[in-house]
Amino acid sequence: MTHPVSTGAVYDRGYRPYEGRRGGRRAATAALYRTSLRRAIGIRRPWRQKVAPAVLLAIAVVPAVINVGVGYLTRDTPAEGFEFITYREYLGVSSALLLFVALVAPDIVCPDRRQRVLPLIFARPLTGRDYALAKVGAIFTCVFAFAFLPQVVLYVGQMLVSNGALDYLTSHTAVMWQVPVAAAALALFYAVLGVAVSSLSGRRMVAAATMLGITLVSSTVSGILVQAGRAPGEEVGGGHAAALINILALPLRIRDLVFLGRIGEDSPLTGVAGGGAASLALYIAVVGVCLVVILTRYRAVEA
Repeated sequence: MTHPVSTGAVYDRGYRPYEGRRGGRRAATAALYRTSLRRAIGIRRPWRQKVAPAVLLAIAVVPAVINVGVGYLTRDTPAEGFEFITYREYLGVSSALLLFVALVAPDIVCPDRRQRVLPLIFARPLTGRDYALAKVGAIFTCVFAFAFLPQVVLYVGQMLVSNGALDYLTSHTAVMWQVPVAAAALALFYAVLGVAVSSLSGRRMVAAATMLGITLVSSTVSGILVQAGRAPGEEVGGGHAAALINILALPLRIRDLVFLGRIGEDSPLTGVAGGGAASLALYIAVVGVCLVVILTRYRAVEA
């Protein structure tokens, strides 16, 4: 009688103590920030999740490419120096930014609540403030890059197609601080607004629709009130205080203050006494309210 040959194997897999460096709250917050950032731009996700960020970024870069192309074609001609779009106006491409944030913010915030993983996250050395910092920081980074990178393309391209790169650089030194500051103000506004709205719901579609509704409805109502407040025959450029309730245009008022030191002539707030100061105060108020909402929501979950 033959005995079957055994084909099994025994592996000695013992446990070894972890001897690496142990991270605390700071390391956990940084890890959550990196994870949120990767999710926002589609890294290590299916190709479908990469399409929207890539397409929106491409759309944002198109005006810079067109402007550089026009500058190259008109070089050494009477039309030399023509600008299709200025640096200040370029930061006004807020529709693409709004759509980007409306897609990204709910995607990195809402699933944690809906899938009930927040208690697991807060079982680590993380507080509600750390969680909020990581999420707001991830969206801030994405929006800042989204607004800043096209400006870099525009600046470098314009410098290369100009007759004197050094002359262009010296005559546009102010842009080198104006663009980052204005882009940071824009990114902070959208980041806190996106996280605040997304923290109130566990459903991404609801959060996205709510954010679009808040911004677009306020813009529409503001436009109606501005038109209704103008006297018959008054010029279109006449300002009206009702323009202040336009949440969508609020960061653009801050952009004007950075670039011009005042509200731009193309703004419906032009001519309103104290319009710049009121815009700055309202910007700070909206950012402050959003931060309070975020910290309150996640402090309650942490508890």
